[in-house]
Order: sequence, then C-alpha cells, then structure tokens
Amino acid sequence: MAIGQTSAVFPPSIPSMRQSSLRLLRLFSLALLFGLAALPSLRAQSASPYSVTVPVTDTSDAQRSDAFATALSQVLVRVAGGQDLRGMPGYDDALKNAAALVRHFQYARTAGGMSLAVDFEPGAVRHLVSQLGVAGSVAGKPPVLLMVRGSDGQLLDKDALASLAGAAAARGYNVAYVDPANAPDPAKVDAADPDTLAAINQQYHTGLVLLGTLHGGGADWTLVSGGKAQRWSDQAATEDALMANAGNAMVDRIGQQLNVIGSTINDEKLWVGGLDSAMDYANLLNLLRSDPSVHGVATLGADNDGMLFEVKSAMPADALAANLAASGRLIRSQAHPDTDASLRWLH
Repeated sequence: MAIGQTSAVFPPSIPSMRQSSLRLLRLFSLALLFGLAALPSLRAQSASPYSVTVPVTDTSDAQRSDAFATALSQVLVRVAGGQDLRGMPGYDDALKNAAALVRHFQYARTAGGMSLAVDFEPGAVRHLVSQLGVAGSVAGKPPVLLMVRGSDGQLLDKDALASLAGAAAARGYNVAYVDPANAPDPAKVDAADPDTLAAINQQYHTGLVLLGTLHGGGADWTLVSGGKAQRWSDQAATEDALMANAGNAMVDRIGQQLNVIGSTINDEKLWVGGLDSAMDYANLLNLLRSDPSVHGVATLGADNDGMLFEVKSAMPADALAANLAASGRLIRSQAHPDTDASLRWLH
C-alpha cells in the first residue's frame, strides 16, 4: 500500500485544515501501532464462520500472535468447506500474518483461566482462501442472505429454498438463511436502511440480500446489493421452477453490477465517511486490499469523519463502489465534491 499526502484536501479554513491533518496522522499512528489489526475492544459478536474463541495463558504479544494464528487456521477450514489447506503454498505465511486479517478481538476470564475471542474480516479471509487455490471455491464472494416468504406470509426454510440455492451455487454463489426469530424488517431492507444493513452485516457478513414474496404461481423479488435495490416479478408452472428462476435472475443481476473488471487500470478518487477510529481505518484498508480489482491504494486526506483515497482499480468507480458495498461493511452515500464515488462505513 502506498501512503500519500497527509494534509486535508477539503479545508474550509486553516484551523480545520490543521484539525483534519492531525486526525489523519492520529489514525495512521494508531493503525501502525496495532499492525492494521483491531483494537482490544468490541461489541458482542454473533456466531459466524469468521469468529473463533481460543484459550490463552496471558495477554502478551507472543501469546496473542499464536492465538491469532490458531484462530485463523480454524476459520480457513470453515470457509474452505472443510478442506485441509495446510500443505498449500502460502499457508504458513498467512498464519504468521494473521493479525492483519483481524477485525475485532477481546479477552475474557474463563473457569479454566483466560480466552481470546477473535473475529476476522470476512472479505480478507475469503480472498485469502481463493489465493490459496481452493478448487471450485466460492470463498471470494459474500453470500446472499435469503428472506423469502410463502403465500401465507411465513419465511421459507432451507428445504423450501433448495432449488434457489442450487441454481446460485451452480453459478458460484453461496446463500445464507435468515433466522426467523430475528428477521430484519423487510421494508427497511428494501429501503436499504443503513442501520438495518449494518445489523445484517454483523450477523451474516454480507451486503447482498434477496427479498421474495410468493403468490399464486408467481413471485415478487427485490435484490439489495451495495445499498441499491433491484426489483422484478416472475411466473412459473411450479414452485421449484420459480425458485430456480429466482436463483439465476439473482446471479445475473449481481454479475451485471459487480463483475465488470476491465483490462485498463483506472485512477479513481474514493471518499469514505463514518471512519471513527483507527480500527475502522485499518479494516477499510484490509477490505480494499482484499478486492481483486484493486491494484493500489493511497490515502490523500481527511475531513471530519471522512477520508479521501486514490485507488488504482480495474473497475470503473461506480462498479468498484458497488462491489465494495456488497461486502456489507459499506453503503453507497451522497456524492462528495471532486470524487468519483462516495461510500460510508457501517458500524
């Protein structure tokens, strides 16, 4: 990663210019101090394949580093579908650098002594699994959360959605199933409400959601991708056919929005707001580095809770923003002056 200028780029006055510069320098210093990993505080995390708790004997740097490596080895097996990656080139180096993939960590006292709960950045882990060469892996893509209701208004379960999931898997996409006891408000999902999307990311680690409502041989569908909603309706002779159609249509729409990597490298100005800490800054850099279309990142300046980046990408700015937002950590935001795309970090 190349680090660019550290002066604010949108200063309305000399005092605010100094303030923004100091903020940027503070974020740099803290991010470097913690090795672009997470600060030792976090909110309670929902169980996910990216979260592991391992025993430790103390809070020393050496113990923490070993714990991160142990935790990452467990997460890699989960994300790779149970495959043993230990003999693959780059595996040992990945474990040595496990701290760079950490999103949050927290110590806790246990009956047996002490434990360390570790939550890894999903996008970075999926990218690592792809780099390790897992055959047929869909690890490089976030899953699509399915929220589909039958004609009786009840959420359909995994068995009822098998044809949809199968059609998506055949074309390289995993799905996740919403917890009926804690389902998000579909109206808020449809409206791409930032708080709702942030809660979905915390539980399911994705920014892709498919809403569906079945009715008399047909269905209405809404795909929320990167904070934008795409809607369509369909008819079919059977429910299985209706589901398979939905899986294919969903993948088509995701592909049209996200899979637009070109042959030329673009220099784009990307504005990201909502960066409240060094942890946010470090996790954002992790997310940018894990995107296969990104060839370089330079930090240009800061203003209040936002930062300006120069990104070298094989994607046009609008497609890059949509691709990043699909991770669930970012949402598209109101255009910022003199930038090619604007996003906001979700907490």
